[in-house]
Amino acid sequence: MTEPWLLGRYEIVAELGKGAMGVVYRANDPMLNRVLAIKTINTEEAGHEGMAEYEARFYTEAKAAGGLNHPNIIIIYDIGKSGHLVYMAMEYIEGRELREMLGPGQFLPVVQAVDIAAQVAEGLAYAHQHHVVHRDIKPANIMITPEGRAKIADFGIARMRSAETRTQTGVILGSPKYISPEQVVGKRADHRSDIFSLGVILYECLTGATPFNGEGLSALMYQITNHDPAPPSSTNPQVPVMLDYIIAKVLAKAPEARYQSAADFANDLRECRMQMETGQPGAGNPSLVTRPIPVAPQSAAAPSPPAGTPGEGLDEEVAQPPSPTKGISRAFDSQEATQRLMRQIGADGTMEFVSTKSSISATSFSRNRALQPGEYPWGQRENTIFIATVALALVIATFIVLL
Repeated sequence: MTEPWLLGRYEIVAELGKGAMGVVYRANDPMLNRVLAIKTINTEEAGHEGMAEYEARFYTEAKAAGGLNHPNIIIIYDIGKSGHLVYMAMEYIEGRELREMLGPGQFLPVVQAVDIAAQVAEGLAYAHQHHVVHRDIKPANIMITPEGRAKIADFGIARMRSAETRTQTGVILGSPKYISPEQVVGKRADHRSDIFSLGVILYECLTGATPFNGEGLSALMYQITNHDPAPPSSTNPQVPVMLDYIIAKVLAKAPEARYQSAADFANDLRECRMQMETGQPGAGNPSLVTRPIPVAPQSAAAPSPPAGTPGEGLDEEVAQPPSPTKGISRAFDSQEATQRLMRQIGADGTMEFVSTKSSISATSFSRNRALQPGEYPWGQRENTIFIATVALALVIATFIVLL
């Protein structure tokens, strides 16, 4: 661009970039004498028949997002229309997209990745409290300032983008690698979908690759809905065990198994970072190589009680290894995440990819294995009681005979 031109009252001075739905410009606001960014949306792309609905959705979403004012959210100042362009005037950020900081095999230092994810989670928590769901959280929508502050962009038009990227069966896709399982199957995205997407981003920041990848859209969708990814520490040994557990929880397939609020997710990430920096047990030291999540060998598993005894089938009676998440916030319930990780990591640290459809747990492993010679399907306590009972019976019988 060589000469400035006007869009509404704004003086467009430079093009910052192009997206799937329009162009982003740097502009001046002559009335307030400030620099801002202008994101334009071309309504002609929606087609003549859908233009009215398209614009109405844009204004509804932009107005809701315009009420958000948080340090980790890019502020929206104004919306308007000029010709066939609708536009959104927003805070101008000096920095770069998180997408530019990542690449195949390229990942961030663990502390930096955790800090960015915690900031984004805090921004999402604020938006969710105001009943605004982003629906398209991805690295391209996260700006990082030179000071390291993370800013979420595209509140207000994310829903429009997802509506414009439907499959022929009507499933909303958004940005395929980062969407939640419920979005894949066409269910409405809620705040827990944003939390899942942020978990995918954190995984990518830690490993240099997204947790779900497939050759073609169908393979990718299958992985998102059926595949439990390997813990990030299996790729990046700098990742502490505690973070493996947090990732396992945030990437749970069922929304109710994830963090139920982004604030809880942010709190756990902050706690994890604090423990990494102080070197507390369970968090590890980011400068040291951490070991895989400990899983007791099957031969050392606690024996099951005899069939038909009270409490049979309850997983909580099986002795679990000490949790590396001790000290993390009360919102973290690691039982479900722990069992999924135990299915993925063998006792020797080797990976075992198990479908989330499986219901195998640590208890069923010990209960269903073959008995060894001389081994009985009950524990030491039951054996002691049995032997004592038999001995007492023999004594009583001997006493009766002597009489």
